[in-house]
Amino acid sequence: MTAATITILDPGPQTTVQDGGRPGHLRYGIPPSGPMDRAAFVLANRLAGNDGGTAALESTLAGPRFETDAPCAIAVTGAEVEVTVNGDPAPRWTTLPLRAGDVVRLGPARTGVRAYIAFSGGVDVRPVLGSRATYLRGRLGGVEGRALRKGDTLRVGGAPLPRERSVPPRAIPDLASEPTIRVVLGPQADRFTDEGIEALLTGAYEMLPQSDRMGARLRGPRIAHRRGHDIISDGIALGSIQVPGDGQPIVLLVDRQSTGGYTKVATVCSFDIGRLGQVKPGQRLCFRAVGLGEAHRLLRESIASLEGALA
Repeated sequence: MTAATITILDPGPQTTVQDGGRPGHLRYGIPPSGPMDRAAFVLANRLAGNDGGTAALESTLAGPRFETDAPCAIAVTGAEVEVTVNGDPAPRWTTLPLRAGDVVRLGPARTGVRAYIAFSGGVDVRPVLGSRATYLRGRLGGVEGRALRKGDTLRVGGAPLPRERSVPPRAIPDLASEPTIRVVLGPQADRFTDEGIEALLTGAYEMLPQSDRMGARLRGPRIAHRRGHDIISDGIALGSIQVPGDGQPIVLLVDRQSTGGYTKVATVCSFDIGRLGQVKPGQRLCFRAVGLGEAHRLLRESIASLEGALA
């Protein structure tokens, strides 16, 4: 099939090219990037007939409007946004065939934050360090390392149109509810008082507008330190919850720094990172501690659920 070109008519507040990520470079200060909500991203790609890590678009709070010049197929997942094709409503979480000249628009997010638009054959931009993912702070990957702008053109497709499939309602997450985010305590949980740990696990935390792909800034019950908040800088894992001197947690995400010198009270389980990334500013969440064995079991269950979502 001939590759299509899409033209960005309105980029939305922040729409970037992402793929499965850029692993192996954190030691040099380059984060993996990739999608915030990996499950939604993978399902969008599979609906479009691609491998789960194929380059696609991630929009934030509101989606883009674009036109295609040749037939292709897309899929929209993630945040609850209104999708229209030539002004007519179109479904999310399903394969959408497009014709040449079709104009697609994603509206503001009703629930959730980030929506994903996958194209049959994927988005074809030049790989940087083995990945097409956009790292905004480093101006790396994607389209010149930046968010999309009006007038940008992207080559997509070049693959046969996939058969039409849908994600069943049972597999679509509820993004309106206040989520419980599961964590494993540590690596410096011993640097916090018992009351501080209890505050983390019993209080509700509000997502702040200053949150981004680097970190989720939260406001809620103070997490008290036992003996100071500074440590010798060490590595930052995905989901690390660092607590500076004000006792307010920051969850470090896909565009995180490689090292940090604040104590880390817990680490968000990988299978809940996507749900955390869909919490809107002003919305609340709470944390629940699980042991390492339970975390491994829940990870296996989440992988199995993702694999069976389109069965």
